[in-house]
Amino acid sequence: MPPGRVARHVGIRFSEGMTDAAYTFSSDRTAMQRELVHQWLSTQAYWAMGRERAVQDAAIDASTNFGMFDRASGRQVAYARLVTDGVTFAWLCDVFVDPAVRGQGVGGALIENVGAALDRLNLRRVALATSTAHGLYAKFGFAPMTAPEHWMERRAQPTT
Repeated sequence: MPPGRVARHVGIRFSEGMTDAAYTFSSDRTAMQRELVHQWLSTQAYWAMGRERAVQDAAIDASTNFGMFDRASGRQVAYARLVTDGVTFAWLCDVFVDPAVRGQGVGGALIENVGAALDRLNLRRVALATSTAHGLYAKFGFAPMTAPEHWMERRAQPTT
């Protein structure tokens, strides 16, 4: 079973002991601001450039979703999506932080809270792919695959 819905105020750690509870973390699918998430991913995320809105909506509907929200305005400032059977395996994907709040600890808080949800599931493996944020994910227990030579992928074949 996917992680239960959670919504809580999150303290962003700027330095040891200092927090700012200016953001809320949620895994409530209905809280996700779909139009904004689609705009981010389809226009700014190298892995999802040009993704159609219907495809993004279907992905949200079929996944466990996580967001960070500005408490004052209610605006979503970060997003992550988890594809899982809820028992043995999960793939963390579509992680995106609004450029306006990058460098303020929002991404770290998002991944920390996602990690807490993953810990409750006790999955054997959680995979992700990144080309730019290895250091961030390493802080939360992610490491290079033990045996990447065992992994393969099948890409969509063009249709005529």
